[in-house]
Amino acid sequence: MLHLEKVSCGYGNLTVVENLSLQISKGEIFALIGANGAGKSSTIMSIAGHVKVKSGKIRFKGDDITNLPITKRVRLGIAIAPEGRRLFTDMTVNENLSMGCYSLPKNRLSLNRDKVLKLFPRLDERIEQQAATLSGGEQQMLAIARALMAEPELLIIDELSLGLMPKVIDLCYRAISTLKEQGVTILLVEQNTTRALEVADRICVLESGRDVWQGTAKGAGNDPDLIKAYLGLDQE
Repeated sequence: MLHLEKVSCGYGNLTVVENLSLQISKGEIFALIGANGAGKSSTIMSIAGHVKVKSGKIRFKGDDITNLPITKRVRLGIAIAPEGRRLFTDMTVNENLSMGCYSLPKNRLSLNRDKVLKLFPRLDERIEQQAATLSGGEQQMLAIARALMAEPELLIIDELSLGLMPKVIDLCYRAISTLKEQGVTILLVEQNTTRALEVADRICVLESGRDVWQGTAKGAGNDPDLIKAYLGLDQE
């Protein structure tokens, strides 16, 4: 579904990610793992169209989207729940969800809203509250739900568990598993390595903008050298 071919990207004269190649298959959960500054967010923002690609190509369902505007990528089926949520905080939950559906016919709004509220029932209870009044966990749910309103084939989630309580993290990861069952392809950026390995089919480990390891999540969990050098997992 998604193919990055030797992609380098960054900001102005600064190159953050260099020569990154990866492929994500339809229906899988693919996790990008690495420390702060590894290039994870820059990678996914280049896929969504927010960060300039300096060299290489990004292909989505076989089509070159390297230089496509953001809005066209959304219409093709790419949506992102960004780091920091970036909600319209002065709008209600319902209004934020409506904004997520802007690229679709109006008759999809009610149907898609029902779907995401079923996935996140707590948002239904807060439907007329301003986004600014929600807890951090509820805001994360809303960010994911807003992205889902666009009916994406590829859902990108940046730092799913950052700053959230364990109970809320569990709710979000259950939702991710449900979405996979429904056929949504998910690209997940996550610092919580343990949770990422639990849910992902495959992972890519980044360090200083370079790919240092790719493979199955199971293979990563069984590689003691990788665990010691990059993953920060406790070994018993």
